[in-house]
Amino acid sequence: MEYYNYIKSLHLIFVITWFAGLFYIPRLFVYQIEAFYKPSPEKEILGKQLKLMAKRLWFIITWPSAILATLFAIWLMILMPSWFQQSWMHVKLTFVVLLFIYHFKTHIYYKQLQNDEVKVTSNFMRIWNEGATFILFAVVFLVILKSSINWIFGLIGIVVLGILLMLGFKLYKRIREKKS
Repeated sequence: MEYYNYIKSLHLIFVITWFAGLFYIPRLFVYQIEAFYKPSPEKEILGKQLKLMAKRLWFIITWPSAILATLFAIWLMILMPSWFQQSWMHVKLTFVVLLFIYHFKTHIYYKQLQNDEVKVTSNFMRIWNEGATFILFAVVFLVILKSSINWIFGLIGIVVLGILLMLGFKLYKRIREKKS
């Protein structure tokens, strides 16, 4: 068990880099979508560069981090099987499943944009960008508080955060529209 803290540290490092990728890739998608509607040659130049950036971020940082974070998490669960009896862990694992769903849906958006298929708006992608934030908040509060009851208060906080983000998004959109 003396290596437990090393495994936990590696798990946290890869969770952080996974989230970094999940935070940044939708922002690149916003730029890709907006570049798609620009006139030539700007459209082609930006599109090519943004596709390359997204590809590198997605396959060099985000996917490997997701896989390594998961492998180290499994290793931790093998070392600490008693966690499976704790209700906070059940709730956390539910959010982890949601994180994987978010990741796989983001992968679908990635593939669409790599093929010049724009099926969502840049505004939608700005909102999508906040999905990982909500999951991160929930998981961090669960892990720190280790309480399945207190997560309800955390969920209320997440909803309030969501409302504030939406209000901020609408304000930002109005400011951008006034400048245009």
